[in-house]
Amino acid sequence: MKKIFLTIAVALCGIVCSAQLREPIDTVMAPDSAVIILMSDKTWEYESDYVENDTLSLDWVEQALEPFKIPLNQLPDTVVLDLRDSMGIFCCPYVGTPSSRYGYRRRRRHTGIDIPYHTGTPVFAAFDGIVTKSGYIGGYGNLVVLRHYNGMETYYGHLSRRDVVAGDWVTAGQVLGLGGSTGRSTGPHLHFEVRYMGYPFDPERLIEFNDGRLREESFLLLKSYFAADSRFGIDDRKKLDSLATASKPKVVYHVVKSGDTLGGIAKKYRTTVGQICSLNKISSKKVLRIGQKLRVK
Repeated sequence: MKKIFLTIAVALCGIVCSAQLREPIDTVMAPDSAVIILMSDKTWEYESDYVENDTLSLDWVEQALEPFKIPLNQLPDTVVLDLRDSMGIFCCPYVGTPSSRYGYRRRRRHTGIDIPYHTGTPVFAAFDGIVTKSGYIGGYGNLVVLRHYNGMETYYGHLSRRDVVAGDWVTAGQVLGLGGSTGRSTGPHLHFEVRYMGYPFDPERLIEFNDGRLREESFLLLKSYFAADSRFGIDDRKKLDSLATASKPKVVYHVVKSGDTLGGIAKKYRTTVGQICSLNKISSKKVLRIGQKLRVK
C-alpha cells in the first residue's frame, strides 16, 4: 500500500513540476507566416497574432475608407490568394441567399453583396485578421473592416452593434458585431465586400453563401475581376459561350458556276456528295443551276 501511495505522490509531483517549468523554448515559422511556439513540456502553441507582416500595416490610415493608393495598372495581371492558413481557418460571415449581388444596381455600382437577416444576428469574421476600421461610416452605417495577410480586406456593413475596435486582432469565426440596418439601408441585411489592395471584386467568387462553403483554398485573382460588371457566374457563362462558338462548325456555302458537278464540289471542299445532298435536302441526280447556293459544310 505504501508503494502505491509513493507512486501517486511522485506522479503528482511530476505534474506540478512540469506545469511550473512550462515555458517557451523555441519558435518555428508556420507556412502562413504565423509562429508556432514550442514549449518546455513538449507541447506547442499556434500564435498567429504574434506575426509581423508588412501587409497588415501597409498604407494604414485609420480615417480613410480606402487607404491604398496603388494605381490599377501597377497591380499584377494575376495574383494567387491563399484563403486558408495552415490551420484551415475560415468561417462564413453569415449563411444565406444574397438578395443583391455584386455589379450595377439601379445604374450605381454595388461593390459587394447583401444578405438579409434579422436585426441582432451575429456576424462572424471570415478569416483571421486585424481590425483597421470600426465606426459609423456614411452609407455603410456601422462598419467593420478587417485586413488579412494575403492583401485582402473584408467589409461588414449596416451593423446594429460593433464589438471590436481598430487595432484588435480577430480570428475566423469571432463575432464582430450584430446585424442591423444602419446607414443607407432599406432593411436589415449584411453588406459584405472583399477587396484586394483597395479594389473590390465579387465575394461570391470566394464563398458559396447559400451553404457557407469556401469555394477554393487557393484562389487565382485576375485583374479583370475588378471591373464593375465582372460578376461570378456571368463571366463563366461568357467563357462557355465563347468556347461553344469557337467549337461550333463553321457554315460554308458554294455558289454554283458553269461546269460544276456535285462530285467536283464535294472534292473541292473535302466532303461527300451524300453530305451535300443531306445539307441541302436534294437528290444526287438533281440538275444544278448556275448561281444556285449550296451549303457544303
